[in-house]
Amino acid sequence: MAPLDESSAGAPLLDEGRHDRPNCMAFVMDSATEIAIQEGLADLMPGGVESRRGGIRAAITTMQKMPTPRVLIVDLGGEEAPLSALEELSDVVEPHVCVLVVGDLTSLDFYREVTRGVGAMEYLSRPLTREVVARHFGPLAQGRAPTGEAALGGRLLTVTGVRGGVGASTIAVNLAWFFGVTSRRHTVLLDSDLHFGTSSFLLNVPPGRGLSMALQTPERIDSLLAERAAQPVSDRLHVLATQEPLAEVHDHAPQAAETLMTALRRRYNFIVADVPFRPVALNRELLDLSHRRILVMEPTLASVRDALRLMAMRPGPHQTRRPILVLNRQGLPGGLNRRQFEDALKTKVDVTIPDLPKQVGQAATLGKPAAATRSPFQQAIKELSGQVAASRLLDAAEADVVVSKQTGGLRRLFGKK
Repeated sequence: MAPLDESSAGAPLLDEGRHDRPNCMAFVMDSATEIAIQEGLADLMPGGVESRRGGIRAAITTMQKMPTPRVLIVDLGGEEAPLSALEELSDVVEPHVCVLVVGDLTSLDFYREVTRGVGAMEYLSRPLTREVVARHFGPLAQGRAPTGEAALGGRLLTVTGVRGGVGASTIAVNLAWFFGVTSRRHTVLLDSDLHFGTSSFLLNVPPGRGLSMALQTPERIDSLLAERAAQPVSDRLHVLATQEPLAEVHDHAPQAAETLMTALRRRYNFIVADVPFRPVALNRELLDLSHRRILVMEPTLASVRDALRLMAMRPGPHQTRRPILVLNRQGLPGGLNRRQFEDALKTKVDVTIPDLPKQVGQAATLGKPAAATRSPFQQAIKELSGQVAASRLLDAAEADVVVSKQTGGLRRLFGKK
């Protein structure tokens, strides 16, 4: 078990500022487990534990429809691929959640994968007693955090056009919309263009001043403030954008971008950042902090030239793969075909989006995402979302086949880095 930091006893492990989320929920498979959890936490959890049957599959279904509780207890009993099931759960809960796991497997390797690998706070195998639950689950449910790796967070994705006008903002908006509305993952869309950004316009929400204030006074940033600064599009999609006066030069404080990303990653599964490639410190920092860069191109030789320059950039510390390459407006009159473009680029593109000026233009005019309508554009955005999530799904599947591998093969899903 990870040791508890006694100096932080009673300090909130989770964000105590939000009042729209349940305190503690448990999804269990049998009555004996339910009784042990209820009795073990009865004196420790204000309001008790709300119990439901169905185990982790019921938890996944329920969390798609309601706010994430502060403490979530899930039962892996009978699950053939338990680590993959935890991966699915991580996609529908907020990253900043205390996940406690119950199961049937007793091996030390499996315990390590669930806690140190996946990032659940604790794992207990059946049979449970009220004393065991109180001793091992109780302190974590109360909010006493273990020492060690405590930086919780989702993934930062930067979407960058290799040159102006290739449609990067449209793709960033629709990707964020797909994650937050269709896939129901907690998502924030960040527009780093403080003067001419169009993200809020494309989703028909007003820009605010929260982003500017956060960048100027990073010492005030926390996950609650970051969320309040964003405009809601739906219950799981927010937009963080601003529209500064054209005459105003905006100098953000040192390390403000990193502080803001840390706060946002504690609240959201995905931060989709529309980041133009301009010689601006904020944009450079976001590209460096990104977990995956997405480069958007159009089928022209000028796009090939600029894409090669951006692909040659030094990767950030979290980037283990080359950027995802999106060829937008395929079929553009007078443009290169896909084969010609890839020959010139000397590599394959990952996603191709057809040229649909009428559909995309009409969606922008109405302030509605083009991906909301069934079309080739929607299918392309769905494919792009799959490219983003592919590495995590692969890691979880491989770990389920060989659970006994040395700890560290999995990306942390709860308390993600």
